[in-house]
Amino acid sequence: MIEITLKIEGMMCGMCESHVNAAVRNAFDVKKVSSSHSDKETVIISDDDIPDEKIKEVIAETGYELKEIIRKPYEKKGLFGIFKK
Repeated sequence: MIEITLKIEGMMCGMCESHVNAAVRNAFDVKKVSSSHSDKETVIISDDDIPDEKIKEVIAETGYELKEIIRKPYEKKGLFGIFKK
């Protein structure tokens, strides 16, 4: 699994977060997506990588500005994640 962090400018409230989350869910098959307007980011957890161009296209359609895409392998957190080594 992969964790894709999107740095996004223009989100101002919880409705903005919901708008971006819905756009990502509708466009891609993701495990989880969460946005934070205060951190100016959206985090996507997915089984498969998503091409940059597709991400840029979807975020552009929302009206927000995508600044950066950061990828890293997803590591499960929480109580049961400590046993995966």
